[in-house]
Amino acid sequence: MEKKTGYVHIYCGDGKGKTTCGMGLCTRAAGYGYRVLIYQFMKNNSTSERKVLSGVENITIIPGLNQEKFSFRMSDEEKKEHRQFYEEQFARVTALAREGAYDVLFLDELIYAIRAGLFREKLLLDFLDRRPGKLEVILTGQNPSEELMRRADYISEIRKIKHPFDQGLPAREGIER
Repeated sequence: MEKKTGYVHIYCGDGKGKTTCGMGLCTRAAGYGYRVLIYQFMKNNSTSERKVLSGVENITIIPGLNQEKFSFRMSDEEKKEHRQFYEEQFARVTALAREGAYDVLFLDELIYAIRAGLFREKLLLDFLDRRPGKLEVILTGQNPSEELMRRADYISEIRKIKHPFDQGLPAREGIER
């Protein structure tokens, strides 16, 4: 069995900055020379961080859906379609990661997709149990399960104390998206 040198990171909580932390770690790893693979669940292909990181030679960002919406605004049929799409994308992305060409895998908002019923957690748990030993995995979202937290090596909780969204203000380009 391959010696484990890659760890699992979880950035969770109700505060702003989970994706920012994950992207920061990806940037640091790429700066070191690591090859980084990123997939964002529940986000369209136009997030601001993608615009910058897609130009970094050793970062690969796999495209998702062009249009996304919050899960609570989805019909049952849309949820079913998203679940199928996300699970197929996960299979593609993790196959790339298993091939050994990458050192870091960032699955942004996958925990959110699990909590929203748009992804089966068992697929993630099975992957984590069988991932290449050198692969660093970064996960973000709210309320990870106990089962998922047991597999993590790092867990950082980002807690919201105050946010403009609470006053009804929308997400701002370049700051929240």
